[in-house]
Amino acid sequence: MPRMKRFACLLALLCLSCFAATPVLAQGLLRDAETEALLTDMARPLFDAAGLSPGSTRIVLIGDKSINAFVAGGQIVYVHSGLLDAADTANEVQGVIAHEIGHITGGHAVFQNDGGYGSISILSLLLGAAAMAAGSPEAGTGILMMGQRAAIGKYLAFSRVQESSADSAGARYLITAGISGKGMLSFFNKLTAQMHRYGYYTTNPEVDPFSQTHPMSNDRVENLKADLQNAPTWSKPLDASIEARFKRVQAKLRGYMNDPESTLRRYPKSDQSVAAHYARAYAYHKSGYPEQAAAEAAALVKIAPRDPYFLELEGQILLESGKPREALVPLREATALSNNQPLIAALFGHALIATEDKANLAEAETVLRQAVVRDKENPFAWFNLGTVYERKGDEPRTALATAERAHLMGDAGVAFMSARAAMSGLPAGSSDWIRAQDIMMVSQTKLEEQKKKKRNG
Repeated sequence: MPRMKRFACLLALLCLSCFAATPVLAQGLLRDAETEALLTDMARPLFDAAGLSPGSTRIVLIGDKSINAFVAGGQIVYVHSGLLDAADTANEVQGVIAHEIGHITGGHAVFQNDGGYGSISILSLLLGAAAMAAGSPEAGTGILMMGQRAAIGKYLAFSRVQESSADSAGARYLITAGISGKGMLSFFNKLTAQMHRYGYYTTNPEVDPFSQTHPMSNDRVENLKADLQNAPTWSKPLDASIEARFKRVQAKLRGYMNDPESTLRRYPKSDQSVAAHYARAYAYHKSGYPEQAAAEAAALVKIAPRDPYFLELEGQILLESGKPREALVPLREATALSNNQPLIAALFGHALIATEDKANLAEAETVLRQAVVRDKENPFAWFNLGTVYERKGDEPRTALATAERAHLMGDAGVAFMSARAAMSGLPAGSSDWIRAQDIMMVSQTKLEEQKKKKRNG
């Protein structure tokens, strides 16, 4: 694809992604107990260093192979699975997270009056290099013809200051948290190399638009070197526990997200490491080879019989291979060993239901109710809890669980109707009735807003 057409693709991608950020996020979240625990532990000292309250901060994983991370309002950092795949160390990911926290503390995510966009991507356009080679050049050209080039240029110029500010803040948070900045610099160097590969980097001062309107990654590396290399944390050893956990999670995500053949080439059978067993288990399971997947999971459990994440994997493979009864033992143990971690508990609850044994409904209800109390943003758990209520003949609470799930999924119509149905059968003034009322009112407001937009559109 000619260079100018690739740049047109970029403009199209930028406009579409910025205006459609929230709906895409709702559809692409990846939930995994082990991964979320790791990302939380990696980010906690950085959030602390930034003076942000732990209760209001989160790292959210997006199932997307592109190398990206961004903020979109609030105190949440969104990280693409592709970034974890591309990183060599957890320390590199921490450098990215630190940069994004710099955007949060700088108030950069909400600047519609200045740039016209509602979200900021790490390095803004630079990390879109992989996406530039795909997409529609015609769409990009169309945007240019509609006069968007000036708007994009304004955004790039505005973003330059913000990116540099986020770099400086991120470096400061790494140093304050006692974390080496080597990962931040090494990851920036990777991005510079990526820009070279895709032909977007140039030292020619006459070339527009990137070199004039947005700082290139190598420039930003130079700006950061002095601060990071002179800090006492520069030569501090990496956290061995965090790095080992990262290799596990990275392999798990590769097995889940990538083509099974490429995963099996990367992690051949001769590799008997924990990470390799993890990756192969998911690759085999994804390919429809349950016996091989179960063997890899069994190898992990043999290495660490009381590791809740290994037991969770063993149970998941059994459950999804049509063996729910066999899955109960490892999933029950995984739930207990993880202190009823909501995502693991929800899977256990699903297995109890899948046995089709009415004797398991009471335990399933207990497990799932605890799961949704501790993690309300889990549509899977609400779906299974609704199934329990439906099988028990509890229509009002079936409707309430359906309303909760629809509310999380952004389906205002179903949420409104289900919440109204729940209210009609629940004791007025009870906690469940009040919750149904809240969902109904919020959904009604959303439906009215949607109607108004249609009328005005």
